[in-house]
Amino acid sequence: MTLTETTGRHAAVSAVPVCVSAGRAAQELTLKRGEFDLAVHLGLIGTEPASGGARPRIRQQEIDRLRALPGFPESVRGQVRTAGTAEGATLLGVSTVRFTGLARIGCISPVAFYLNRYRAVVWLYLVDELLAFAAREPDLIAGKSPVGMRVMLEAGTDWRARNWRSRRIDRLLGRTEDPWARAALQASALDPVQLAEVVEDPYERAYLARVRPDSAFGRPGSVSGREAMMRLMLADDPDEILWRRVNLTLELDQAREIRPAPRPGYDPALRVAPDRLASDRLGREHMVPERPTAVRPAPHRTMPPGPGQRAGQTGRASRRPGGRPGAGQGLLVRVGLRKPWRRDR
Repeated sequence: MTLTETTGRHAAVSAVPVCVSAGRAAQELTLKRGEFDLAVHLGLIGTEPASGGARPRIRQQEIDRLRALPGFPESVRGQVRTAGTAEGATLLGVSTVRFTGLARIGCISPVAFYLNRYRAVVWLYLVDELLAFAAREPDLIAGKSPVGMRVMLEAGTDWRARNWRSRRIDRLLGRTEDPWARAALQASALDPVQLAEVVEDPYERAYLARVRPDSAFGRPGSVSGREAMMRLMLADDPDEILWRRVNLTLELDQAREIRPAPRPGYDPALRVAPDRLASDRLGREHMVPERPTAVRPAPHRTMPPGPGQRAGQTGRASRRPGGRPGAGQGLLVRVGLRKPWRRDR
C-alpha cells in the first residue's frame, strides 16, 4: 500500500464523526434522563439520525461544545428546568388556582407531562418561560382576574393539552422537510374517523402512519403513559380539529406533487431517473420522424344526453384536474366539511 493510499484511508476514517449513545451523552453532560430528553426535544442538543429504526446518537463534538459553555453544567440544566403547578405558582407568587387558570386560558403552555400514582396528568412548564411571563404580564399576576379570563374559565376553557400538542408538532415539523412526513404530523392530531374523511385513500393513510416522525426521546415507558400520550395527541376542540384538517389538506397537496403514496407492487427502484428521462427526450428530438400513415376517421355519432347531462356533453365521465384525489374541489369539500356539489339538472 502506498503512502497516498494510507493517508487517504486515515483521512476517511477520521472524517466519520464519533457518536455515543443517549445514556452515555446524558452521563457526560451530567443531566438526568428526563432533562436530557427535554433538551433534545427543544433542540438544545443536536442528534445524528440512525438508520434501521435505531435511536439517534449524539456526536462527541456536540457534547464537547456543550461542556465548553460558560457555567456548565448549570448553563444547560437551567434551560430545561421544569416546574409543576405548585412550584410554578410559588415562582410567580400566586395561588395554585390562579396558576392553573392562567395555564387553562393559554397564557403559559406546558412543555411536558407525567402521570402521578393516580394516573392523572401532571403538566410541567419551563421555568424560564414562567419567569419571562411574569416579567412581561405583571397585571395578570397581581390583582383581580380580568373579566375575559373569568368568562373563559367559567365556560370550561382548557388549552393545556392543545398548546402542548401544538408546540410538540411544531418542533417535529422543524426537523423534517419531507412532505409526506409533514403531512403525517398534521394527521397525528386527528382520530381515525376524521382522518378518513380528509384522506379517503387507504393506501395514503397507511403511508402516513408509516412515515410519521416521532420524538426519539421522552416517550413514556409505561403502558399507561403511552396510552395517556395517545389520548393527549388527539385534537378535541372544533377549532383545532378544523385547523389540523386544513393543514393536512395543504400538506397533502404538496406531498402528492412530489411523489405518490406507494401501493401494492410499488417499487421505487423502477422509477425512471430524471437524467434517463432527459436522455430519452433528447434522443426523440433527434430521431427522423416517420411518414405518417393516413387513418380513416371513424364516423361520428351523436349520442343522446344521459341522465344528469346536458346536450353536447360526452358520455365519458370527466376526470378531475391533475389526476389527484380531491383535485379541483373546494377546500371545505376536501377537508370533509362539505359534501361534493352535484348538478341535478
